Amino acid sequence: MGRRILVVEDQEDNRAILRDLLTASGYELIEAQNGEAGVEAAERERPDLILMDIQLPVLDGYDATSRIKSNPLLASIPVIAVTSYALSGDEAKARAAGCDDYIAKPFSPRQLLAKVRAHLDEGS
Repeated sequence: MGRRILVVEDQEDNRAILRDLLTASGYELIEAQNGEAGVEAAERERPDLILMDIQLPVLDGYDATSRIKSNPLLASIPVIAVTSYALSGDEAKARAAGCDDYIAKPFSPRQLLAKVRAHLDEGS
């Protein structure tokens, strides 16, 4: 069984892109469409890595990441912010919320896979 990645993303087209890219690379995907569902999925599924959109309904990615990172059982799971928020200070805000890394949309598939592999200690 491949490593499991939780994708928290409200836009179906973005989830489809990530789904195609990651499943083709041998990863198993868990999907959530809002921040609250993302926190619940993280607690239930204990994924190996989380790709977290920031602009989400119900609970934004900053708050969802903070909740995940405040849970001792989930705190060690790497969280990569995948967001269209790419203004000065947005990466710092994502990291302050607990994100371990940050990638701006639109992203290069190769760059995203490199970050995923680095956080899963799989090399490049």
